[in-house]
Amino acid sequence: MTKPDSPTEHRSVETDSTITTLRDRILPELRNALPPEKAAAMPRHDVVREVKLVATAYLTRQGVELNLLDQRDIVTALTNGLLALAPHREPQPAPKPSAPPAPLPEPEPPAPPSTPKEPVFARSGGSRQSVEQAKIKLQPLVLERIDTSAAARMAREDLSRDLSGLVNDLLAETKTQLNAAERQELVTQLLHDMLGLGPLEPLLADESISEVMVNGPKQVYIENKGRLILSDVKFRDNAHVLSIATRIVTAIGRRIDESTPLCDARLADGSRVNIIIPPLAIDGPSITIRKFSKKKITLDTMQKFGSISPQMARVLRVCGRCRLNILISGGTGSGKTTLLNALSQMIDHGERVVTIEDAAELQLQQPHVVRLETRPANLEGHGEITMRDLLKNALRMRPDRIIVGETRGGEAIDMLQAMNTGHDGSFSTVHANRPREAVSRLENLVGLAGVNLAPRAIRQQIASAVDMIVQVSRMRDGSRRITHISEIIGMEGEVIAMQDLFTCEVTGELPDGRLTVEFKNHGLRPHCLPKAAYYGLDKELLEAMT
Repeated sequence: MTKPDSPTEHRSVETDSTITTLRDRILPELRNALPPEKAAAMPRHDVVREVKLVATAYLTRQGVELNLLDQRDIVTALTNGLLALAPHREPQPAPKPSAPPAPLPEPEPPAPPSTPKEPVFARSGGSRQSVEQAKIKLQPLVLERIDTSAAARMAREDLSRDLSGLVNDLLAETKTQLNAAERQELVTQLLHDMLGLGPLEPLLADESISEVMVNGPKQVYIENKGRLILSDVKFRDNAHVLSIATRIVTAIGRRIDESTPLCDARLADGSRVNIIIPPLAIDGPSITIRKFSKKKITLDTMQKFGSISPQMARVLRVCGRCRLNILISGGTGSGKTTLLNALSQMIDHGERVVTIEDAAELQLQQPHVVRLETRPANLEGHGEITMRDLLKNALRMRPDRIIVGETRGGEAIDMLQAMNTGHDGSFSTVHANRPREAVSRLENLVGLAGVNLAPRAIRQQIASAVDMIVQVSRMRDGSRRITHISEIIGMEGEVIAMQDLFTCEVTGELPDGRLTVEFKNHGLRPHCLPKAAYYGLDKELLEAMT
């Protein structure tokens, strides 16, 4: 149907008969959704709102398009028809057709294309755009009519119910047409903006996504199964991105502004967040979220995924239980923290563990864990607490093991000294591409502490402190695998001597792009065998190596 040229134009016989036929078709469905007895006890404007939702959903489902005047008439006819069925209520007469009703064909065909200025009922292709346009129009009005501080204290279900009623009223006031599904999507998006992280909420809820990267308002990438994909999520503008970033950091007592344009933070579920804003980020605020996995990754899980061989998993279990100092090496996003969490499950529940991180993300399952987190400087530039400060304090806390989330500065010397002074079984991670490079990087990081030590003295500290280096890599097919398990066996002249117990080599590529690998056992006698014997695990270690 096309929109009449004038509001005073006479209604045709065909229009009246169609309204009546539609009323008769929708009324049974309406009675199931809203019983007449219940409708009779409700204010009329609430009844009209519910009727509009049911009618809109039916017409959209059947592919029927009506102009605004016909929509109003069908809602009025349905409202009067529903209330006429209720007891103890005087029904209002429905508009009488001037001719007998003409039945619509079954099934109802889509209405012929018309040329209204704006579509009344959004199609699936334009649904997202319709919701976004409605959100831009209604969000300021919603914020004017609610108490945001009170809303923040409400349960999500209660706020959703109240917000739905307010949105329906505002849609009617502004004459904005949305179907039932679009209205629900609009309410959900408003809730995300008020209580959550706005457009990022669906991505955070999707467990198949491991990382979210916001490169400005119009470009949001996700990592799914090791591959980067451009999502269809968008922000309104840079101010919208900055608002979400501010909400993240203020929740943990930090700030992000021109004086502090970069920040490490975490979400409530433990996901790690890095934020950098202009003037450091030229194209707008950037947010990178490393999601907290709800599924606990164990060595068994890694073995099942093909990230590690059964022999390697067994050796790492023994090494974790016999309190070896282990350094996990790898590139960005290679799975260092995941492996550290898996190894930490070998820690005895009777031990006291102290973890030290920039942004707490470790998921230790032991009952006796003290988690420490660094603190940035305040506005005056005072009050900063560094990793070195926390490490020195941890030594006074009677720890059995110290776990440093990531070693990337002068705290390396303190960590080595802790490992050398009775805190066996300590773990840490470092950024490097190979085990030998991890040793060199650790040596360079010790130099950042400003201590005046000869290179040989630093290497001796490393050789006596670190027992094993486990190398993890993210391969080009997106998979993560342990590529080296290497032992430090001492000094040979000026060089730290190492031996590879296991390595991983790429042997080919499958048609779907996945790599095939071979885990090699080098058959060497572990240098840590005497320590394993001290804990009664030497036979198990030898069996794992054969």
